[in-house]
Amino acid sequence: MHQFLCIEGNIGTGKTELAKMLAKDFGKKLVLEEFDDNPFLPKFYKQPKTYAFPLEMSFLAARFNQFKKEITQADLFQQGWVSDYIFFKCLIFSKINLNDDEYELYTKMFEIINVQLPKPDLLVYLHKPIDKLLYNIKKRNRDYEQSITDEYLFKIQQGYFDFLYQLPDQKILMINTEDIDFLNKRGDYELMVELINKEYNNGLTIINNIPS
Repeated sequence: MHQFLCIEGNIGTGKTELAKMLAKDFGKKLVLEEFDDNPFLPKFYKQPKTYAFPLEMSFLAARFNQFKKEITQADLFQQGWVSDYIFFKCLIFSKINLNDDEYELYTKMFEIINVQLPKPDLLVYLHKPIDKLLYNIKKRNRDYEQSITDEYLFKIQQGYFDFLYQLPDQKILMINTEDIDFLNKRGDYELMVELINKEYNNGLTIINNIPS
């Protein structure tokens, strides 16, 4: 298993659960995005224009502090990390949520911070169709997420697609999980592990059909 592995995806892809499973099975340190206690998140979903900038700035600070604490300053003998997000997602969401002037200021802050953090050995992006994302979001029943629209999820999806094609020096694995249930089917999970454990070249590798 890679030393530093990031699991990413749109809202509702199951990235956090997969990260938990991998960390447990391979003895890695689990790094989960801390968003439940963010006071701006529920306000943002109700009034996005008003709370977009403080929300994105608070996430930028929280993600940086977490990565710096958990990874940059970690014990040299640590057996590795599995994270359910990559720091670069700050730019993906802020580009969607902020106006042009806010985004310009935000990117300046991001660039100062980003150079201080390590990049993952492998970034795994879980793709799932929008209708299935909406189903998962409703199923887990977080109050502040119930107003999320398919339009917003599509914007996030496109933001990730644009981002993934712009990192030629990063090893990226995109897996189509439309017909994969790694949470409840052990065989599906084992296939995911097999794919993740392989070595990949820099750039984007896309797996549309999971081999049986």
